[in-house]
Amino acid sequence: MCSTVLCLQSSGSNVGANMDVPLQDCIIEEQRGVVRFLWAEGVKPVEIHRRMLAQYGQSTMSQRNVYDWVQRFKSGRTRVTDEGRSGRPSTSLTQDHKSSRKASSPQEYRN
Repeated sequence: MCSTVLCLQSSGSNVGANMDVPLQDCIIEEQRGVVRFLWAEGVKPVEIHRRMLAQYGQSTMSQRNVYDWVQRFKSGRTRVTDEGRSGRPSTSLTQDHKSSRKASSPQEYRN
């Protein structure tokens, strides 16, 4: 879930309150949802990306990804979460694995 910070002006009234909402820590599914919402309203992908840049800053998905997701939604996709994948799950390198790989000689991998 994104963290939001609301900063209200101390004018004594909430009318016209200034809201500062940093969105840099949001998850990718939220950005995909924004793409879906704006596309459904008829906003062009280039404009969607421009608007997202203004809110998400450097955390914004690439313009290419915005175009790709618009294409997926046009094709009938409705979910913004990743699809399940088949095959071997990804593995990570622990410090022990990194050390053992560095200690291994490239000669060991040759015939």
